[in-house]
Amino acid sequence: MALWGGRFTEAADERFKRFNDSLVFDYRLAIQDIEGSMGWAKAIHSVGIITAAELENLERALAELLDEVHQDPEKIAHAGFEDIHSYVESRLIEKVGDLGKKLHTGRSRNDQVALDIKMWCRDQSRVLLKSITDLEKVLTATARKHYDTVMPGYTHLQRAQPITFGHWAMAYCEMFDRDYHRLQNAVALMDACPLGSAALAGTAYPVDREQLARDLGFSRATRNSLDSVSDRDHIVEIMNCASISMIHLSRMAEDLIIYNSGESAFVELSDKVTSGSSLMPQKKNPDALELIRGKAGRVFGDQLGMMTTLKALPLAYDKDMQEDKEGLFDALDTWHDCLEMAALVFEGMEVRKEKTLAAAKGGYSNATELADYLVGKGVPFREAHGIVGRAVVYAISQGKPLEDLTVAEFRNFSSVISDDVYPILQIESILRKRSASGGVNLDRIQEAVAFMEKELEARGV
Repeated sequence: MALWGGRFTEAADERFKRFNDSLVFDYRLAIQDIEGSMGWAKAIHSVGIITAAELENLERALAELLDEVHQDPEKIAHAGFEDIHSYVESRLIEKVGDLGKKLHTGRSRNDQVALDIKMWCRDQSRVLLKSITDLEKVLTATARKHYDTVMPGYTHLQRAQPITFGHWAMAYCEMFDRDYHRLQNAVALMDACPLGSAALAGTAYPVDREQLARDLGFSRATRNSLDSVSDRDHIVEIMNCASISMIHLSRMAEDLIIYNSGESAFVELSDKVTSGSSLMPQKKNPDALELIRGKAGRVFGDQLGMMTTLKALPLAYDKDMQEDKEGLFDALDTWHDCLEMAALVFEGMEVRKEKTLAAAKGGYSNATELADYLVGKGVPFREAHGIVGRAVVYAISQGKPLEDLTVAEFRNFSSVISDDVYPILQIESILRKRSASGGVNLDRIQEAVAFMEKELEARGV
């Protein structure tokens, strides 16, 4: 059944029908389409288009249809209808006869689909907010456990200064916390109901759109009917949230892939998230992390496709907008799966403290401390920088860490160095000195963990 056949005398070519129909993917909007129809039924009853008895019959039939959809939503996909709107209307007519034909009075598929996709984005955002929170909880628990597990921090993939594994975990927790609040902001911006905008000029019936918006869980109605049916900003924005979060997921995956390598051996991943080689029996590949890294590009592509579709569309609705759904569904499904998989990676992951500590000690990560020590003795920093550089070259040639050089060896580079240098060069001292907010001082790390634990607890999910 098509909803637009009044002026047509010929059936659509089967090839066009396959090209045009969207039910195979927009069946995922079934719940939102039915809930929107329930809201619209109340609205047209309020202006006398249907009676109270008719409203009751429509609501009962729509509730039955909603139950059927919940039982097996994918069954709808191949029901042979043009789109989810024609499917719902046809099934409603089967249940209540001609009464079902009254429901679309004053409504267009344009404002109907605008409502459906916005409600779907809102509903899916709740699921994603929980998944982000779950990952933050895992990271916070990891940070709590390993707040004092020393490891090297890196710049340019070169060992830089010592940090802890807990500090590393909290760095990503901060990223995902921004993702959480960014998605919350996106949901707040989409909190306006487009239903009642009709095709583009607004419905011809005096429905109370503010009440309709509240009935459908929105805080207000949209203010311009032309914008309402053409607006897909909420799709672009939620896909942007997905893309930024996938950057964070991919970066974390890359770190862990490096840490899991034989060259680093900082962590060992669980058998739950790794696979073997078909040829080399010794291999244990970090496939979950590599797939997260790879799927980031897929989500970026979905977002770019959406923006490209919208970039030159004239107002108001154009059939190009049918292309808004598959990329959106794919991006958010992928994002959700990667969030869940990232959380799973931390289950059973072993952090090898002896390896991380040895790496922190072996990379001359205390060189900055020696420079600061010289500054404290009155040496200008630029001069101290050069002195330490030469000392590091010498230590490398001797196969020693800086802290193992004798005072006599140190004095080949600066006469101000004495026995008091050794406590300065110890990792414990390095961490302790970074006591400013956000630093790697162990107390500051524990405070950061406690702050995040409190925030996560307040979310109640």
